[in-house]
Amino acid sequence: MKAAFTPMVPSNYTETVETGGELESYYLKNGEHEVAYFEKDIDEDFKKYEVYYPKDLIKEDTTLPVIVTVNGTGVKASKYKTQFKHFASWGFIVIGTEEEESWDGVAAESSLAFLLEENENSESIFYGKIDVNNIGIIGHSQGGAGVFNAITNMEHSNLYKTAISLSPTNEEMAVSLKWSYDVTKINCPIMLLAGTKGDFEMNMVIPTEAMYELYNKISAPKLMARRKGMEHGQMLYSADGYNTAWFMWHLQEDENAAKAFKDNGEIYTNELYQEQKSDSL
Repeated sequence: MKAAFTPMVPSNYTETVETGGELESYYLKNGEHEVAYFEKDIDEDFKKYEVYYPKDLIKEDTTLPVIVTVNGTGVKASKYKTQFKHFASWGFIVIGTEEEESWDGVAAESSLAFLLEENENSESIFYGKIDVNNIGIIGHSQGGAGVFNAITNMEHSNLYKTAISLSPTNEEMAVSLKWSYDVTKINCPIMLLAGTKGDFEMNMVIPTEAMYELYNKISAPKLMARRKGMEHGQMLYSADGYNTAWFMWHLQEDENAAKAFKDNGEIYTNELYQEQKSDSL
């Protein structure tokens, strides 16, 4: 029973995760915005929408970029709320659910649809606040597969401007679990990250060869890398410096963040990463 409530992201991870570059370190720190929380109960299996947002910005006459999250197996949003707060502190509206079977992207689609409805609801705190031109998505493990399906198979797939898939379930394993996806249909910039430690990560979930196969099938702008010494579960948060920078670049036009990835960006020479590769960024 205790495991059901144990956080999957350490409460102090932004202070304790090792970084190998100035940009990675900068974007791993919490942003400047105070964070507030909103939730709405729903009847579906994913139980409720959980939304973290920058409290000060929600009051201003501006729209805000969105990050949709896709849960890993058994890792509902309430188990990694520290990460939600981190992204929100950088000026994003971040939404998740209690979904525990997320491979199909349905919970992500429902979450985005909810925010789009709230954007039109004059009674909502999110009325007129959703920047529909700057929506991103991130998911880990089964949620990594869920990212692929959310950005390719759903009604609002075309609204995603960018995506991050962390240690996604490889294609062969996904087929055997009936979690199929088709990365050849991806048409937004995407970053693929994985760890290098443990049989589960390296031999079951996302072996190196399988990661290269995924990368090579994607025709959209893309980047891949593996974080040295990180096990499967640690990849949920250990690369958050670059996850944050990626979203800041693509969703907030932060050119400083772009320096981590464009041309000879920092991630390619960061000694904490290996097998860095990108195309068309």
